[in-house]
Amino acid sequence: MTDEVADRRGCEANESAFEAGDLLISYLEQLGVEYLFGIPGGAIEPLYNALARSERRGGIKPIVARHETGAAFMAEGYARNSGRLGVCCSTTGPGATNLITGVSSAYENQVPLLVITAQTALKHFGKRAFQESADTGINIVGMFQFCTRFNTMVSHIEQLEQKLITAVMTAMRDSAPVHLSIPVDILKARLPSTGPSYDLPTLIQQPHFQDERGIKRLIEQIERSSKIVFVLGSGSREAEGLILDVAALVDALVVTTPDGKGLVSPYHPLYRGVIGFAGHVSASNLLADPDVDTVIAVGTVISEWTSNGWDTSSLLNERLVHIESEASHLTRSPMSKIHVRGCITSIFETLSENLRNKHDAHRVSGIDEDVRQSVRTETAFREKIEQVQHFELANMRKYYDDSAPIKPQWLMHRLAQLFPPNTRYLADTGNSFAWAIHYLHPFDRRMNQRRTDGRHDNGRRQRNAGLFQCALEFASMGWAIGSSVGAALACPGEPIVCITGDGSLLMSGQEMTVAQQHGLPVVFIILNDSSLGMVKHGQLLGNAESIGHQLPAVDFSAMARAMGVVGYRIKQAQDLLDLNIQAICSRNGPTVLDVLVDPDEVPPMDMRIETLASV
Repeated sequence: MTDEVADRRGCEANESAFEAGDLLISYLEQLGVEYLFGIPGGAIEPLYNALARSERRGGIKPIVARHETGAAFMAEGYARNSGRLGVCCSTTGPGATNLITGVSSAYENQVPLLVITAQTALKHFGKRAFQESADTGINIVGMFQFCTRFNTMVSHIEQLEQKLITAVMTAMRDSAPVHLSIPVDILKARLPSTGPSYDLPTLIQQPHFQDERGIKRLIEQIERSSKIVFVLGSGSREAEGLILDVAALVDALVVTTPDGKGLVSPYHPLYRGVIGFAGHVSASNLLADPDVDTVIAVGTVISEWTSNGWDTSSLLNERLVHIESEASHLTRSPMSKIHVRGCITSIFETLSENLRNKHDAHRVSGIDEDVRQSVRTETAFREKIEQVQHFELANMRKYYDDSAPIKPQWLMHRLAQLFPPNTRYLADTGNSFAWAIHYLHPFDRRMNQRRTDGRHDNGRRQRNAGLFQCALEFASMGWAIGSSVGAALACPGEPIVCITGDGSLLMSGQEMTVAQQHGLPVVFIILNDSSLGMVKHGQLLGNAESIGHQLPAVDFSAMARAMGVVGYRIKQAQDLLDLNIQAICSRNGPTVLDVLVDPDEVPPMDMRIETLASV
């Protein structure tokens, strides 16, 4: 028998196998999941065998991260931008513990992930098996209980299907990670059936519900209000078009939390900027206006960074109305005069229908048409984007200062001019997202017209994650590096820009090689100031000792080239302006822009310093 014939017969034998791993993969195929992010190893190998069979028939593809934390960040970025379930996996022991930071990020950011970790064989539990992580060793299931909504070990093959269905339904219902720990002998067990028993896409569909009494009270409140402000958090992504329609109907103005920034065009005539961390004076002044008698917060967790440090004078007071799909978030606004819980899309569909009968519906289409007319040509668009129309920047002069070393304010301003209007920007923890939240204003040509019914479609949730994304709550350094890879896989053909710092790059920069391996045109923009910038400036602003923030001077463009990634060193403004950005965005692979920024420029982080000082 020739080697070729033997290989073919072996492959045919493998294709006829139906193991527990095949069942798991079959359910993910039902949901339209395209990628599984992880790193293989001995105990997880049966799942990768099933994955290989799936890939051969045009199914799910493996994306091998360089570190398991990066795999979880990639799965989060994919889920945020595709609307599908994100899936990541690891082998037992240290592979599983490495996942925890990334899974915790998804938990805090309310992103649905299925996390699969392997275990050593059941019969080896308690015998000090290699990388044992059952309750007789390093208890992985115990560790994951604090960063997942469903967390279990599959101890018998008969449990697998039911526990998998429960896990996925929980992930999609609660927008949270779930965890299955599966011993290697369970993963490779043969099954009598040859396919799934359930229609999972049907099971995860949820009926839309709304608080009819709360909506009635809200309509009454709107009708008797003289000046209204809407505050949009990241949870309002499913309905931002409807919310803007309603705001236009009732002559309300709009601000966003930092993580809701990318949901509203900064050039929308109703928009007044960002509240909270690195926010705008115009937004704070609006909320402090004594004439504002109703503040409607939609889809926000009301955390430190999204509530301006739990500001009771302008936000968390008796003027507040809090609209949420997640009940736990309402516990943080007990002072609200009205709580409305339910599907945010359904709530605003009802509001719009009721209010259109009493208000001028032409105002909505008029606002949209006015803005679209003003940017009808590319020339007009470029002129329009030069302006920051509706909100105040902390330092407008630096916004236009093209001197060297490069001012981060100028860099953020120029990015929106240089990159296409549909570019998705992911800003990393540190100075990166402070500068980006305040000074980066991507132009979204879409204004009010985005609509969705919010329903699941073959495992797909609401797709729009916004043109600006950050991870505020858990705030993991390096999040944007991995997440941008997942975003690029979710949005082929759309420009993806990762704004990160030298500290984050030194921590997680190896994940750039994943983008290189898969030909993903992610642009990694590194703010290089040879320091942990937020630590450095935080110590300065807080009158603390200046210590522990120094980093070595690194040429990240050279580092990129060593990894096979195209890299440019940006020392002065003209270096950036001379680049062919269109070609960079069209490249079959990533690009690194190593930008030497002015280390003495202080980011807009006063709110964080004030919160720390109050402790």
